[in-house]
Amino acid sequence: MSKVAVVYWSSTGNTEAMANAVADGAKEAGAEVTVFETADFSAEKVDEFDAIAFGCPAMGAEVLEEDEFDPMFTSCESKLSGKKIALFGSYGWGDGEWMADWESRCKDDGAVLAADCVICQEEPDDEAVDKCKALGRALA
Repeated sequence: MSKVAVVYWSSTGNTEAMANAVADGAKEAGAEVTVFETADFSAEKVDEFDAIAFGCPAMGAEVLEEDEFDPMFTSCESKLSGKKIALFGSYGWGDGEWMADWESRCKDDGAVLAADCVICQEEPDDEAVDKCKALGRALA
């Protein structure tokens, strides 16, 4: 059984809903899943998991949340080489540039992207929830 972490930051609940769907998909595929809010996860935990889903909404000028999520993620980057990960998040405006930048950053870190990232505008609809569940299954 694989161990999967789902790590997210959410201010409105949209990315949290996506995180829960990712966790559900991984559980459905037989993984042992632990869900963390950003403040409860650190680089020291990376090695405890076979795969990690990171979720963060677009903030400001399409960047990762800068006060909590980005510092936590930056601290984890040195441990991502060869690690199976997936990315997800919601946005309110723009075209998803933050996710393309984040995905590129992860590839530069040597991370193994288990599935295409999942983004949705505002609250996840049924299609976005299904994509999140599929992302979770891909990690498991």
